[in-house]
Amino acid sequence: MINYENIVSDAISEIKPSGIRKFFDSANTMEGVISLGVGEPDFRTPWQVRHAAIRSLEKGATRYTSNMGLEELRGELCRYVSRKYGVEYSPKNEVLITVGGSEAVDAALRAVINPGDEVIIPQPSYVCYEPMTKLCHGVPKIINTKAENGFKLTAEELKESITPRTKALILPYPSNPTGAIMEREDLEAVRDVLMDTDIMVISDEIYAELTFGGKKHISIASLEGMKERTILVNGFSKAFSMTGWRLGYAMGPAEIMKHIIKIHQYAIMCAPTTSQLAAIEALRSCDGDVENMREEYDRRRKIMVNGFNELGLTCPEPKGAFYAFPSIKPTGMSSDEFCERLLYEKKVALVPGNAFGESGEGFVRASYCYSIAHIREALKRIGEFIAERR
Repeated sequence: MINYENIVSDAISEIKPSGIRKFFDSANTMEGVISLGVGEPDFRTPWQVRHAAIRSLEKGATRYTSNMGLEELRGELCRYVSRKYGVEYSPKNEVLITVGGSEAVDAALRAVINPGDEVIIPQPSYVCYEPMTKLCHGVPKIINTKAENGFKLTAEELKESITPRTKALILPYPSNPTGAIMEREDLEAVRDVLMDTDIMVISDEIYAELTFGGKKHISIASLEGMKERTILVNGFSKAFSMTGWRLGYAMGPAEIMKHIIKIHQYAIMCAPTTSQLAAIEALRSCDGDVENMREEYDRRRKIMVNGFNELGLTCPEPKGAFYAFPSIKPTGMSSDEFCERLLYEKKVALVPGNAFGESGEGFVRASYCYSIAHIREALKRIGEFIAERR
């Protein structure tokens, strides 16, 4: 009998399955569940994007592209990032098209991390950063951001966490799960801490187009002195409602990008051709669609945040992404207990905050990628759940 424990790598054996998927999978087995758990836009991909993909298939455009991605798409991306965020990149050697933003994060980490190198990760944050660092045999250095600071990374926290082994900082803003954003003054303070170091920033800006309250996203790469020390990661899933198309990108200094491209070359080869051709159309013609989606998310955001606060679950205003992160501490339950009991007693699915790091304990993540009617019904059931315990 083969002993699989002797075969599976130690690094992967030590990694726990995603806490997000645990509750999503449980909810899927139950009838009548109202889910606020999944961070996937409920809008269809804009028609003109789907139509561009259909046209490309009709023309037989189904062959491999270059490893870096279609030159036309890379050029369009450079114009888009320049127009939106004021950062200039060369499509020739500073851009890579990836299979989703997650591949871009993974390849960026693998390109810079040696065994024992430390990667600073602010939490609560998306679940992939810590496991990806461990798979590179790096050491995650966790900063537990605080609700009283709006879950932002502060310059003081960053400075205290830097050691001679620090190799990279992951900057995950706008934030999944908290909805926090970093404003210009916050980023400038981080920049000032990093300027005399060789620390690379992996800036995951997948929610860059989803900011609210008149706040425009600022990329840390746009700050003086930061482009050369930043790997900018983004993608098409959230802004353009293109999750299943699996398309992302990384941008950065040519001297770093040439190594990231090697990883992509051997592990992936190229991103899907149909998705790349569709993405060109998204960049050229979908500003209005993105704005319409953002306005609808904003309406839902206000209803959800007000609803949680009225229930006595203090909910800081999320200024980006499409998640609320209310505190469930007044209930006296842990995040896991609250979510499990709510799911089985009232058939409402939320994600426990500790799935995003220890500092998420006492909170839950609720996505507003759902209709207003859906959100109102979920809040009604949560209100009943809390009332029954008073």
